[in-house]
Amino acid sequence: MSKRTSAKYKLDRRMGENIWGRPKSPINRREYGPGQHGQRRKGKTSDFGQQLKAKQKLKGYYGDVTEKQFRKIYEEAARVKGDTSQNLIGLLERRLDMVVYRAKFAPTIFAARQIVNHGHVRVNGKRCNIASARVAPGDVITLSDKAKEMALVLEAQSSGERDIPDYVAVDGFEATYVRVPSLDEVPYPVKMEPNLVVEFYSR
Repeated sequence: MSKRTSAKYKLDRRMGENIWGRPKSPINRREYGPGQHGQRRKGKTSDFGQQLKAKQKLKGYYGDVTEKQFRKIYEEAARVKGDTSQNLIGLLERRLDMVVYRAKFAPTIFAARQIVNHGHVRVNGKRCNIASARVAPGDVITLSDKAKEMALVLEAQSSGERDIPDYVAVDGFEATYVRVPSLDEVPYPVKMEPNLVVEFYSR
């Protein structure tokens, strides 16, 4: 597991977007970037700059996945038959921490990763503490008895901030991963451009 080294909401201000769609995001109050030069008018971004931003935004959205891990996922997506950008999203959405987040077992992707790392998640009845473990269609994800009583889990379940997507079926504290989604099925609060990420890595 890699440790997040920067404050998660800094990414929102750097990107100029509320990438997780949360009401706590500082972008809701200050739309300019962080730091003393944050309010300067920005010049035109180069193609490379746009590709880099798209990559950082997507990587950050999935809980600040490490560059090494993210590139590995891209390379796998490029090897598989079909559209690389769709494959990339499909692989990212199959991460166990992401399925826990999509099922509303955690309020944020970071909390979802913590719940998995602390051994509170079962996949088909077996304990799994690897956040990047890949879930397959038909897999059943459940929470430990201890996790079911956690305040953050109960808060996430009762929150109206986001909906559970169609590709995850939830019944109480049990979630079934129905299928690998396509890009337009994933409920991103902001526009993601995996095609630019593919361009960035295939330069």
